[in-house]
Amino acid sequence: MVVVDDGSTDGTGDVVRRFSEPRLRLFTQGNSGVSAARNRGIALLNGDGVLFLDADDVLAPCALATLANGLDDAPWAVATAGAWARFDQAGRHHAGVSPPEGDVLERLLVRNRYVNGGHLLIRTEAVRQAGGFREDLRFGEDWEYWIRLALQGEFARVRSRTPLLLVRERADGAYASRAADPAAFRVCLDAVFAVPNLTKRLGAERLVALRQRADADAAWVVGRELIRRDRPSEGRRWLWRSVRAAPASKRVALLAASVLLAGVPSNWRGPFRPYGAPAAGRRGAWTPATAVLDRR
Repeated sequence: MVVVDDGSTDGTGDVVRRFSEPRLRLFTQGNSGVSAARNRGIALLNGDGVLFLDADDVLAPCALATLANGLDDAPWAVATAGAWARFDQAGRHHAGVSPPEGDVLERLLVRNRYVNGGHLLIRTEAVRQAGGFREDLRFGEDWEYWIRLALQGEFARVRSRTPLLLVRERADGAYASRAADPAAFRVCLDAVFAVPNLTKRLGAERLVALRQRADADAAWVVGRELIRRDRPSEGRRWLWRSVRAAPASKRVALLAASVLLAGVPSNWRGPFRPYGAPAAGRRGAWTPATAVLDRR
């Protein structure tokens, strides 16, 4: 394990130094961003596989073993992934999401299907071939990286639907703030569709069609995030823009529902639930608190 302390001010380095485990290494650098931190970690790691865990997310106790076994069972795959879920600051979490498998390139071009690196174990040779994360990207740098991996081969998936990763959901988090910004999405998508060899692999006409679908999907995300941030009129305009570009019955229904949801309890607003509001329905199988207890 390599911990890259990217100019933190929360005592991360002090905590790591308390451990006497020789396989745990700490590298401290001035604040350079998540891509620079991941690239430093790649340079320092040895082993057959690489997993990137963001500072505020939580791995299930069985996550590494489950993913390692999954990668062993799929020798043809460049990576294997497991289910993930979001949790809020009160420890409540939502239903797990299972990632796709197989040749995921076209699906990835339309939407980032992997929330971040914490539920994805990647073969080291694939990481070396892909190169580093783009340090000039501040949003979607992981998405662009997954595209380079998907060009190398298929992704596998472990069969358990139990979340291997819990992603902390915060209104002031990097995703929540930038996903509501159309300009950030545009820069991200330009980078994603500029990955070398995409045209050679898919053809120019197919790539244009996929970009149109990706633009429509991005418009939906922008609209949803604006509504969640209490900017409903602006958000619905982006939802409508998405539906016009790529009509889908489910999204048409959600667009109509978004007008009616203001008067219902926040936890029943589905994808338009404000940040901090608990999701309606049952909780998953474990919480961050129990994961910490299990690791002690």
